Amino acid sequence: MSAPSSPLVPWPYPRWIAHRGAGKLAPENTLAAFRLGAQYGYRMFECDAKLSADGVPFLMHDATLERTTNGHGTGGDRPWAELAQLDAGGWHSRSYAGEPLPTLENLARYCIANGFFLNIEIKPTPGQEEVTGRVVGEYAARLWQGQPVPPLFSSFKPEALAGAMATAPHIPRALLIDALWDGCLDRAQALGCVAIVCNHALWDQALVAQVHGLGMRTLSYTVNDDWAAQRLIALGTDGIITDRVDFFSPAKP
Repeated sequence: MSAPSSPLVPWPYPRWIAHRGAGKLAPENTLAAFRLGAQYGYRMFECDAKLSADGVPFLMHDATLERTTNGHGTGGDRPWAELAQLDAGGWHSRSYAGEPLPTLENLARYCIANGFFLNIEIKPTPGQEEVTGRVVGEYAARLWQGQPVPPLFSSFKPEALAGAMATAPHIPRALLIDALWDGCLDRAQALGCVAIVCNHALWDQALVAQVHGLGMRTLSYTVNDDWAAQRLIALGTDGIITDRVDFFSPAKP
């Protein structure tokens, strides 16, 4: 006899989520990218948040600075005053030269002012998982205080989600999974997660049913092909993270 299913958690977020602001059309994790994604009609964005050496949450995917800024070394080893001076746009194209790294607070104020939704991936510098989750949780709890819809936290690192749960238990959490591992769904439940965010190729009918049966939502990254999006929609998944903000229109079915 199968175990009874749990009711699905309420889900205020839209299906379509712009990856790092506007995918690859603008320098990722900059305010310019989020503004461009909004111009394409997106109302929810994914970003990456980590800590400066002096504990300021800022937006950047990589642990190191070289790929997306004119800086060098590990971003988490630099104080915010130094990071704030970097060019985070020139690597992408001349038109974005001089675009700065934003803080999480910068992006929060932009999203709140415009009624946008946000998925904050907690992307800690290695060895800083729990403290990054705690600080990002503290900041988000303060910045979104009184707002009708909180951001959605996600992370590949359970320790980061545990840190966020400790300081912002009311903000929903999701476990990111690139490959299924033993006990991953149990770990997500133990962390009070409301969603699983998978590499899109992992989803099949059985896994969607299993995760929905546990009361959690089903999201996918990074979906850039129409066939993949159609497959996920047919499976009944709940969210699609994409770079192709110029191809997928969130306003159309």
